[in-house]
Amino acid sequence: MVDLKKYLPFLRWFPVKTPTLRADIVAGVTVALVLIPQSMAYAQLAGLPAFYGLYAAFLPPIVAVLFGSSHQLATGPVAIVSLLTAAALEPIAIAGSEMYVVYAVLLALMVGIFQIMLGMLRMGALVNFLSHSVVVGFTNAAAIIIATSQLGKLFGVTVEKAPQHYQTVWNTILATTDTHWPTLVLGVLAFTIILVLRRINPRIPNVLIAVAVTTLISWTIGFEKKQEIAMSQLGSESVRNLIKEQLDFSQQIEATDKRLRASEKNWLTIKKEIGEDTERSLKALHEVDQLKLKLQGLKNAKKTDIREIKSLHLQRVAGEGNDGDRYYLVSDIPADVAKDPAKTTIDNEVWRVLSIDKQGKLLINAGGAVVGNIPPGVPAFRFPSFDFNVVLQLLGSAIAISLIGFMEAISIAKAMAARTRQHLDANQELIGQGLANTVGSLFQSYPVSGSFSRSAVNIDAGAVTGLSSVVTGLVVLITLLLFTPLLYHLPQATLAAVIMVAVIGLVSVRTFIRVWQVQPNDGLVAAITFVLTLLLAPHLEQAIIAGILLSLGIYLYRTMKPRVAVLARHSDGSLRDAEVHDLTTCENISVIRFDGSLYFANTSYFEDKVMLKLAIKPGLKYVI
Repeated sequence: MVDLKKYLPFLRWFPVKTPTLRADIVAGVTVALVLIPQSMAYAQLAGLPAFYGLYAAFLPPIVAVLFGSSHQLATGPVAIVSLLTAAALEPIAIAGSEMYVVYAVLLALMVGIFQIMLGMLRMGALVNFLSHSVVVGFTNAAAIIIATSQLGKLFGVTVEKAPQHYQTVWNTILATTDTHWPTLVLGVLAFTIILVLRRINPRIPNVLIAVAVTTLISWTIGFEKKQEIAMSQLGSESVRNLIKEQLDFSQQIEATDKRLRASEKNWLTIKKEIGEDTERSLKALHEVDQLKLKLQGLKNAKKTDIREIKSLHLQRVAGEGNDGDRYYLVSDIPADVAKDPAKTTIDNEVWRVLSIDKQGKLLINAGGAVVGNIPPGVPAFRFPSFDFNVVLQLLGSAIAISLIGFMEAISIAKAMAARTRQHLDANQELIGQGLANTVGSLFQSYPVSGSFSRSAVNIDAGAVTGLSSVVTGLVVLITLLLFTPLLYHLPQATLAAVIMVAVIGLVSVRTFIRVWQVQPNDGLVAAITFVLTLLLAPHLEQAIIAGILLSLGIYLYRTMKPRVAVLARHSDGSLRDAEVHDLTTCENISVIRFDGSLYFANTSYFEDKVMLKLAIKPGLKYVI
């Protein structure tokens, strides 16, 4: 007889019994109150518009609990996976752009498929290659990277991203001379509300209250000053030229993309008709490669222009009526305008470019950044766009996210299983997490994993079965359908505060000290992984690989030369180390104990030690 519970794990707790029904509903709603603002914050950490966090918080928690083995694990957007997602996508697309979103959804699908494959092949133990010391070093460094990445949003400043994260942080610190004070005040207020309420009573939905208060203040004071202007209103010629160049790049990209599609179609037709090694076929393939290179170059140039445009600081010189207003670079206001304040009024506020449409209209703002419009309704079902070249580029990151995301989820699930005495199946949990990512990608979700903070809230709120996660997903669904307009004025600084508070707990010097005390070599691995993660960010997968190789290398070094003891009869009748206990050994028989497993790395050492024992005792006849 087929055991359905093996393939449908939710049958172990469904249908839910009446005594636990109320507890699960209360826990589900409680987690949702934390998840909704957190998911939006983590989406922005991943470089996505905030509402994609809600998409990732809708179906994945439900699917993960239905097909995973843990009843209380809260799945959804998490900080470290969001950071890894941004690190994977920023080299190939502009954060927040249409293609960036497409690649994020594709990455979720790749992560999901890889996790499902590992689960079906019963390879849950593969995660053990990520040693505890590597995880400690990486997690602490990642928490610092996540927190410092939010400084710009907290101070209301924008800087161009440098090749290395520490350079971006330094540039942000230098830019704090242009701090937007209302943004900083709202961010500090959000910090204060969350931390004070957490100290008073952790059960109070502190994040939700911080979001509600700061959103209400933002709406009341008109925190977001935004308006649309024509390119002709830009007084600085250099800015107009930069925008014209950006629009020209957009047109060239569109035209080159069309030519590339036609060339690829032509090459496939020729290859099918006369083969791929003919002169015509090779010529057609060369044309395809040339167009790909041109297209990539245009995209990179456009990306550079957009970054430069968004970093510009403009000042408004008021004329007669709004149409008479002119906008100049702060350092480029004409002398005659600056010297004649009687005829013109110079606005002291700094204006920044938010976006440019195809007609050259600019959306600018002088206030603080807010979440903005969130499309109401459920995300549409759509199969992720598949590009083989992009898949190859994202493959390494997808594997890293799969393993780190699962390791985070399974460690949380194990901690909860120890409290509830629930049986946990690592391979089934892999399948559950994989299905959550796969199904989520079909509804515009980016990669997700198990959350430590929300799982703790879930179990502390009394969750007994997986129904609590189902309720959480349904509350997010109701929010998407009915309450998205209320989130328009939510300040980005509040989301930055939510992220920074969430990752503070991941930084633990005590854990480093404990690892060092247990095994100094592991402490060294943790420290080196920590430093490498900080230095190599945003290329986090390189730091992880380096940490894994280092821990494996130290393990090999430790086991290459295990202790070799010559044994002799002790006075109590047992065999003990003759050197340690100063015992007399037999001249004809030598009993050797090799304190380690014999394998390829230490066979030569074993042989050398045995030969040494033979050499120092010429009368030796037997070796045991």
